[in-house]
Amino acid sequence: MKKTSKKQATVGQDIIASVQEAIAWAEGKSSDARATQVEVPLVDVRSLRRKLRLSQSQFALRFGFAAASVKNWEQGRTRPEGPARVLLAVIAKHPEAVEDALRRAS
Repeated sequence: MKKTSKKQATVGQDIIASVQEAIAWAEGKSSDARATQVEVPLVDVRSLRRKLRLSQSQFALRFGFAAASVKNWEQGRTRPEGPARVLLAVIAKHPEAVEDALRRAS
């Protein structure tokens, strides 16, 4: 009696299949890939900074932003996007956690 067994894919084969699926999704082709979009709220930087009782320079230095960026956000010339927007949302909820993480990293 002959046994039939399914070969399991190797980790490398799984990675290659995943990359091919991601490429197909990016090209707009039919794919089983899932995309999750998270809506990050826009933080009022001036209010947040004042709540923390920091000057623009102090706020920028404490959280790793360029002072000019903080100034531009507050004056409405630009808006925080991408990682800066995410970091500001976290600072708004848990500033002490961000300060602790940055302190430990340096």
